Amino acid sequence: MSAPIMGNALPVIIFSHGNGQSLHAYGPLADHWAAHGFVVIQPTHLDSRTLGLAPDDPRRPHLWRFREEDLAAVLDGLDRIESEAPMIQGRLDRSRIAVAGHSWGGQTAGTLLGVTHPDPDDGSVVDRQDARIKAGVLLAAPGSGNDLTEHAARTFPFMYPDFSTMTAPTLIVVGDHDMGRLSTRGADWWRDAYDLSPSPKALFTAFGGEHALGGIPGYEARETTDERPQRVSAIQRLSTAFLRSALYPGDLAWVGAVAALEADATPEGRIETK
Repeated sequence: MSAPIMGNALPVIIFSHGNGQSLHAYGPLADHWAAHGFVVIQPTHLDSRTLGLAPDDPRRPHLWRFREEDLAAVLDGLDRIESEAPMIQGRLDRSRIAVAGHSWGGQTAGTLLGVTHPDPDDGSVVDRQDARIKAGVLLAAPGSGNDLTEHAARTFPFMYPDFSTMTAPTLIVVGDHDMGRLSTRGADWWRDAYDLSPSPKALFTAFGGEHALGGIPGYEARETTDERPQRVSAIQRLSTAFLRSALYPGDLAWVGAVAALEADATPEGRIETK
């Protein structure tokens, strides 16, 4: 957990990490958000490398379910979390809660924003939309299941998101060089959460960005093949401004951040809104 030293009525961000990561990752985002007034809660999911789950563990086919239940448990357990973390006790604004996630974590976080998907066990629709979540940030979140590679379709049978029900205000962040190995469509696949969801949405496309988006998984994360502090800084500023304006109607932080990006002679990316 990361939190401001001072202040009360603090907004909350629940963050879902990417495949294999843990609560110790994503410092560039968590630290920045906390420095700008947010309490950031980061659960460690069962797929984390830090937990050493055996390859033949019977829970592996249901990791997607454990991930989603982790986020729900954080939401339902805020009283317990406050009691076990005196530094935030009585300081949370329960009416201003956002969710964010990167990669697989982006899909996990999206379920609380309204994204549905089939349960591979019985084909039923998994719907975890939660009215307590007021906004979100999805970073390199997987796109449509119709465009999965053969390997991805076998490995991730739950990865068939329906974005048409994602109604909460959401910033989607993608890299225009994020080719990945999940989709047959290339970099455009990652923008499906924007293209296939209703308003209000915003999309930031990072120029030259690959899957780590310049280094958001960590200050020295070895999976960052596109290390660029300027790109990370842009994502920090834009995500903070978006959440501030989404959670506080009338706040002009997002308007200012977009104007600054558009006025930049060498911008790190482009913004689209609907």
